[in-house]
Amino acid sequence: MNKPTRTRTLAGTALVLAASMALTACGGSDDASSDAETKQTKNAKAAAAVDHPLVATFDGGLYVLDGKTLKPAKTVELPGFNRVNPAGDEDHVVISTDSGFRVFDAARQAFTDAEFKGAKPGHVVRHAGKTVLFTDGTGEVNVFDPAELGDGAKPDTRTYTSAEPHHGVAIELADGELVTTLGTEEKRTGALVLDKDDKEIARAENCPGVHGEAAAKDEVIGLGCEDGVLLYKDGKFTKVDAADDYARIGNQAGSDASPILLGDYKTDPEAELERPTRISLIDTRTAMMKLVDLGTSYSFRSLARGPHGEALVLGTNGVLHVIDPETGKVEKKIDAVGDWTEPLDWQQPRPTLFVRDHTAYVSEPGKRQLHAFDLDSGEKLTSVALPKATNELSGTVAGH
Repeated sequence: MNKPTRTRTLAGTALVLAASMALTACGGSDDASSDAETKQTKNAKAAAAVDHPLVATFDGGLYVLDGKTLKPAKTVELPGFNRVNPAGDEDHVVISTDSGFRVFDAARQAFTDAEFKGAKPGHVVRHAGKTVLFTDGTGEVNVFDPAELGDGAKPDTRTYTSAEPHHGVAIELADGELVTTLGTEEKRTGALVLDKDDKEIARAENCPGVHGEAAAKDEVIGLGCEDGVLLYKDGKFTKVDAADDYARIGNQAGSDASPILLGDYKTDPEAELERPTRISLIDTRTAMMKLVDLGTSYSFRSLARGPHGEALVLGTNGVLHVIDPETGKVEKKIDAVGDWTEPLDWQQPRPTLFVRDHTAYVSEPGKRQLHAFDLDSGEKLTSVALPKATNELSGTVAGH
């Protein structure tokens, strides 16, 4: 669930039913009034639960869909551009709005009372039974147990505030160590580690432009840099240098089933929008990097991992590439959507990949459709047409 560091100023089926870091949104529901929203929240438990819900954003709201049939369950009004990430349990997702992070009960299609206020809510990270929120505008990190979301109230929270606000990310490990980025609004340099009592125990400042995180097998943490990847393993930082002087790996995807991280790979620091065709595979055992050219570009919403640790990349040629991370070989190609072009503005819709268990969900905004594919067989399971083109796509995921 990462976004690129460039800002907006950089560029300046069967089943057909008729019936969104810079964020601008405010809370709402089908009834836009605050009274109606409060009533909706209090009555959330009374709503018919949606099985394994998906949540897709559109310009002005959210679609909640059944994860198996893709049947829309509810449309929730939420003006502006909003972001969505799994909260870490079977029922909830985290919605990023202009006022902060809000917890949404996707199973019962209603916002809860859990909210973490702050300007520019950024990355949401799930790991080792904890969910970590990083608020860019304040530098505040909030850690909570998603199992405490069930009663609708704000959970008990571990809080840490960065020395200076910046576009950052943090992750808590199983032993309570907190890995969090270092930086300012103008420059980001690396990361530090706090023990469970918030005492600094490790620091690295050799990761220019640090952005994004991923966890590999055996709890090795990777942070993207503009010249490689910074690994945190067994209490120490290790730098994996890229072959190119400038090589931004700002988006990564990890899997508990694989010691290899999947990353993007951009080499043009002057590009308004670089559309790379190579991906990076970072072996956390050897601190070595392999590059694979897919012959097609992709976007920051194109990377995911499969249930067996497969590296998954949705190309602009419409193909979902299933890659063996050990060899870099493309083992399967799934025709998912039509050809597409990544827009200059990162907030604009483009096909998006979300994976849960053995199912890959792919949006196709140009056709106002969502599709579901079985990753093992490559078969399309179902599709749905929606009233408006979707932007972000996510859903509930228990654990990490």
